[in-house]
Amino acid sequence: MNKLKNMEYAIVDIETTGGHARGSRMTEIAIVIHDGGKVIERWESLINPEQYIPLAIFGLTGINNELVADAPVFASIAEQVFNLLEGRVFVAHNVNFDYSFIRHQLEEVGYKWTARKLCTVRLSRKIKPGLRSYSLGNLCDNLAIPIANRHRAGGDADATAVLFSYLLQWDNEGVMEQMLKKTSADQRFPANLSPEDFEALPDTPGVYYFLNQHGKVIYVGKAINLKKRVASHFTGHNINKQRQHFLKEIYHITFEVCANELMALLLECAEIKRLWPAYNRALKRFEPKFGLFKYEAVNGYQYLAVGKLKKHSQCIQVFNLESEGIHVLRQLMTTFGLDHRLCTFGLSSVPYVSRNNNEYGDLPEIGAHNAKVDLAIDYLVEQQPTFVITGKGRTAEEKSYIWVEQGNFYAMGYLDQYAQVDAMEDIRSTLTRYYGNHYMMQLIKAYISKYPHQVTYLNDSQKTILLPEQTGEYEDGSLRLF
Repeated sequence: MNKLKNMEYAIVDIETTGGHARGSRMTEIAIVIHDGGKVIERWESLINPEQYIPLAIFGLTGINNELVADAPVFASIAEQVFNLLEGRVFVAHNVNFDYSFIRHQLEEVGYKWTARKLCTVRLSRKIKPGLRSYSLGNLCDNLAIPIANRHRAGGDADATAVLFSYLLQWDNEGVMEQMLKKTSADQRFPANLSPEDFEALPDTPGVYYFLNQHGKVIYVGKAINLKKRVASHFTGHNINKQRQHFLKEIYHITFEVCANELMALLLECAEIKRLWPAYNRALKRFEPKFGLFKYEAVNGYQYLAVGKLKKHSQCIQVFNLESEGIHVLRQLMTTFGLDHRLCTFGLSSVPYVSRNNNEYGDLPEIGAHNAKVDLAIDYLVEQQPTFVITGKGRTAEEKSYIWVEQGNFYAMGYLDQYAQVDAMEDIRSTLTRYYGNHYMMQLIKAYISKYPHQVTYLNDSQKTILLPEQTGEYEDGSLRLF
């Protein structure tokens, strides 16, 4: 505690035109200097933000465009702000919000400034656990701290200074000293995140979930090392609106351990498809754009067509490029003698037969043609391999399995390595069923090209095609797919 009392703290509150530093500006700032025992200096100022103040902000703070019209712009008070903050611990309620604005606006006028931070939200959660709410207003009500001029920088900074003094007195377990260490996660973690959630993360591959205060999943990610990957979300100084809102919404973390990176990647994709979290957007670009379709026209003929793949549309096979689909369709035409007039290639939505009805003679008999189409489709499906990837499990006592059926990711899971397995169907029936997509199969194909010894191919009767015995020579590296 003596060490803490020898430090000086800058307790800060600001008012702004909006919720993120990239597109908003400060309208008011208050800085209270605390020496670990008492307040030794106090300063506050309105700021002309040089931009319009929304009505919603005026309704909350009482600060409007007229009030700040004659106030100094930030550039004219930046040196004073810098001198008050430099060399002191930066303290605020939800510290990352205030810190991001001040650091950004100081950088804009040429001041390079960083500081160790203390968040009175996180401090209060640790030193006074179990309270109903940790908002500044509710904390002041619960702890009998007087607060005047609520939602104004001076009033909130004064109340935060009183709260900080109480927390210093109540901190009998060295919480504050631990949080001030440069290596402490509290220097970068979001204010609402439970530290116990982070500490529970293992150093293993898996999938992690960020949850909001209502328990709803807002982000799903995969990791080779769960703890290291989650920590990376909270490093760096990013003032973008999306990131600021994202960090503010994180209240809890849950996770699921996986045996390897591939299983983590597949589970991440499956969970994003299932939950569609608000902050997951990257996987959209991996969806295929084209498909091979079969449809029956009013004339009774079955047509095969290559076209754009629309959301939720069903097709026989998907492709990244239109040319890939055209190549497959041409092969089917050649192999099965399909009349080219009953096939559609690419951009044209009108079958060739409709444009050249008489040029090549009569169309084939409907029944014979449709039978050929069915044979072609059956052939195409049967050409897709069925196989299982076997690997190490999450522990030494289990094995992992990824099941691909007729070219589609079908299931995955884990079995005790000593479990009795009489047939491959025994494995298949115990795995968790998933619904794959083209991107997931790309991941699987990239993996088996690196580790072919882990793959067992199966024929139609699910009998194993024996492969050379597995060895451990490929087991040491991690998979880098992109």
